[in-house]
Amino acid sequence: MGSMERPASPRRVLFRGGLVADGTGAEPRPGDVVVEGARIIDVGTGLDGDVEVDLAGKSLLPGLIDCHVHVMIGSIDTVDRLQTPFSYPFFQAARHLRTLRRIGITHARDAAGADLGVKAALEDGLIDGPRLQIAISMLSQTGGHSDGWLASGNCVENRIAHPGRPRGVVDGVDEMRKAVREVIRAGADVIKVAASGGVMSPRDNPHHAHFGLDELTVAVTEARAAGLPVMAHAQGAVGIKNALRAGVRSIEHGIFLDDEAIELMLEREAFLVPTLLAPKSVLEAAANGARLTDATLAKAHEVADTHLASFRKACEAGVTIAMGTDAVGLAPGRNLEELELMAANGLSPAKVLRAGTLDAARLLGVSDRYGSIEPGKRADLVVVSGDASDFSCLAHRIDAVYMDGALVESRSG
Repeated sequence: MGSMERPASPRRVLFRGGLVADGTGAEPRPGDVVVEGARIIDVGTGLDGDVEVDLAGKSLLPGLIDCHVHVMIGSIDTVDRLQTPFSYPFFQAARHLRTLRRIGITHARDAAGADLGVKAALEDGLIDGPRLQIAISMLSQTGGHSDGWLASGNCVENRIAHPGRPRGVVDGVDEMRKAVREVIRAGADVIKVAASGGVMSPRDNPHHAHFGLDELTVAVTEARAAGLPVMAHAQGAVGIKNALRAGVRSIEHGIFLDDEAIELMLEREAFLVPTLLAPKSVLEAAANGARLTDATLAKAHEVADTHLASFRKACEAGVTIAMGTDAVGLAPGRNLEELELMAANGLSPAKVLRAGTLDAARLLGVSDRYGSIEPGKRADLVVVSGDASDFSCLAHRIDAVYMDGALVESRSG
């Protein structure tokens, strides 16, 4: 029998001569990184490899992670939404996902809207973008954040129900149990509940708690039975505390945090996904002509300053922050402005980077493989022109994006 040729070993790619911001919270430092195949095998100085990527004047980051996107939302203008054909948002999602990858986001969590087909299209290579976790539908009570009922009697849903996306309005323990099971059946990676009112929903109040503790608890119980976490849209203090007592893993927004809520977050080791861009995006969209209800605009103005103050208080207390944007009023591609807002409101640059990498990976349950530049981790890497601790115009300074060691985006083409 003739001898069989052994497959060639993967090339060792040396990223040399730049600043390494490893995502762990350490300050960026000069160094080299060696990648073999899909994995990082060495981090240090004076390293060698078979192929060299010169990082002079550049920084190397882990792949960035946005824990709160809505890739199916192309406009928050009510009239636009009414006139958009049903299938059109799926094509918008394909463009949105490609844009996320182009700006260095290699993981994202869609917080309601994208269904299993969108995720499968990514995984099968039909469309390009980051790895995606999906919530599919947000569950809220009647009159809550998922209920598009208007005073006219008409109902304008943000996300129209279809066979792959169950409708999210539920009331009572039994309906909640069934709804969670339906969303799990539809392919959800995370269950999303609305534990308070919100800004974009027309007939509720962000201060008000929604769902009883019993309803939230059964949602967490059903999710855990399937091995899934629960994320909670929660803006008012009482709703935040109800969600934490029920066992949710992350508080989304957290606009009206009080001291007790912060203590509960620390005690339960819950994550805050602050989405500082969210109210800014709504106000900017309105300034650019988006047709929104008077109630939505009033709520967006009301929460803007309080949101930043609550974030600063959470940072000072040591709450774990994971980046999420919810920037539904902005054009796709402005997600990294969230990093600027976090840095301007209480987080050091190194902690901001950790919020957008390792701690976000921890929230998504992928930190054993992704989220930092360390030997053994998968090589999701972002090359940035200049110092990555300077977040100004960061999206425009992304030179290259690697996923599992493969170059997937390059400014040079």
